[in-house]
Amino acid sequence: MVNVVLAFDFGLKHIGVAVGQTITSSASPLTTVSAREGRPDWRQIGELIEQWRPDLLIVGLPLNMDDSESEMSEKARGFASRLHTETSLEVILVDERLSSFEARQLDNDNNHALAARLIAETWLNQA
Repeated sequence: MVNVVLAFDFGLKHIGVAVGQTITSSASPLTTVSAREGRPDWRQIGELIEQWRPDLLIVGLPLNMDDSESEMSEKARGFASRLHTETSLEVILVDERLSSFEARQLDNDNNHALAARLIAETWLNQA
């Protein structure tokens, strides 16, 4: 049974992270993890997973508006695969079209974590 989820908005420099719960179908932005050329701080991600003990990990999949995949889609898939390898937790991909745009509209200073919150809420509303 899934109770707690961690969601990730993958980026080459920043990876937004949010936590969500199925009981209330709500999510909150947590933090932004730094990345160098798409390589995240795995220690920091491990600490977040240890702290929140999620049942499921969600990674936003950046699709083009015509449903096609881009280079960033491939990189997000790679991140999701490595996340599964590093944690042994189930990782699912969720369409994140426009989540970063919407997050910038809400709060430009915290948009990575807000985008992750929107990704989590997308999954929570479908679950």
